[in-house]
Amino acid sequence: MFITLEGIEGCGKTTQTHLLANWLRENKFSVVLTYEPGDTDLGNSIRSLILDSHIDLSPNTELFLYLADRIEHVRKVIKPALKGGKIVLCDRYHDATIVYQGYGRGISTEFIKSCFDFLDFPLPDLTLLLDCPVEIGLSRIKGRRWNRLEKEGIDFHRRVRKGYLNLAKEEEKRIKIIDATRPIHLIQEDIRKIVKELLI
Repeated sequence: MFITLEGIEGCGKTTQTHLLANWLRENKFSVVLTYEPGDTDLGNSIRSLILDSHIDLSPNTELFLYLADRIEHVRKVIKPALKGGKIVLCDRYHDATIVYQGYGRGISTEFIKSCFDFLDFPLPDLTLLLDCPVEIGLSRIKGRRWNRLEKEGIDFHRRVRKGYLNLAKEEEKRIKIIDATRPIHLIQEDIRKIVKELLI
């Protein structure tokens, strides 16, 4: 089973991904916890380029760096784990590319999806979208050093959020929206209910 967690900056998806992984392991499931970009040797180098605020990347360059990272990630991490019968939990995946490079940067979402099809990326069985207003998300990450994407203007982040919500409407069977404005334990309770239904 392939489960992804998505959302804008500061929505809490990384925290929730780790909590979900711990819960699944406590319940005797074999779990591979991973993330994008960067969870391979090559991906780690690509991640440093993508997120470096001192590097000026064109939208197309950014897109193809993400795709290169995903090719390696799928080949070395995701597909082997799925073939081995494990649950794969991924912090960001291809929905992030559609909303950040599509809605955010203005690249055709149809072109991006055609790249996914050509590269034969597996589709998640379930995507958990942690949603909160942009202002709340950005306020949560104020205390840390911001990367190149986090430094984008508020309009960029609003387009990203709008993109996520549009995708959720288009694929409501796969993408489940979770209110991420609430306390961490309440968010995790909702996540576990949804995942439990899928596992049963």
